Amino acid sequence: MNPQHLAPMIQKSPPEITRIAIVDDHTMMREGWRLFIENTSDLAFAWMAGDAAEAMRKVNEDTPDVLVVDISLPDRSGLELIKDLRLLRPKLPMVAISMHDEKLYAQRALKAGARGYVMKSAPQKELEQALHRVAAGGIAISEEMSVEILRAYSSGNASEPKDSISELSDREFEVFALIGQGKTTGQIAEALRISTKTVDVHKMNIRTKLALNEAGELAYFAIRWEEGQKTS
Repeated sequence: MNPQHLAPMIQKSPPEITRIAIVDDHTMMREGWRLFIENTSDLAFAWMAGDAAEAMRKVNEDTPDVLVVDISLPDRSGLELIKDLRLLRPKLPMVAISMHDEKLYAQRALKAGARGYVMKSAPQKELEQALHRVAAGGIAISEEMSVEILRAYSSGNASEPKDSISELSDREFEVFALIGQGKTTGQIAEALRISTKTVDVHKMNIRTKLALNEAGELAYFAIRWEEGQKTS
């Protein structure tokens, strides 16, 4: 039989579709992600959630192939959500997204259980590559961040605290970073969707952990630390 006659009978397998779910409290961001996913041939949109509680419920009902989690959520830190889901669904690949520079959150996100970290300002091609890499079992962070993490481990400093910042909880770190950006208590409360009283409690805990006696010392330390991140 002529091999040419067999050609029409040979069919390529359709590309495997990866189902993506989104957890983000901003409607426009969720819709933007949905449109991006629906317009990417080998990705499929599973569902969206606006807070951690809704995300937990939906993951139990319909576990996606990859879960994209915004770090800043109204009810709980996205990092805390990632930690919980890591225990409940250890095989669920998760990608943390944030408006903040990866120097501030990438290592915390990976430590929490995420398999990748992408800034919201990243181009669509980078987002697509991150989703594919994580779905395939890899890690998705920038080359610069990979070099920084490898350098820390090769020098033996990966587990050493830097300015005691590593002692802060994820939510405390969020508050600390916003203080470093010059935000007021009210602005921090609005950004994190928590009360000003809760912000004050976090500030007090941060001062205790960093051995800072006055509120002014905390602001000065946070601003200097933030400036150091920009130049490092």
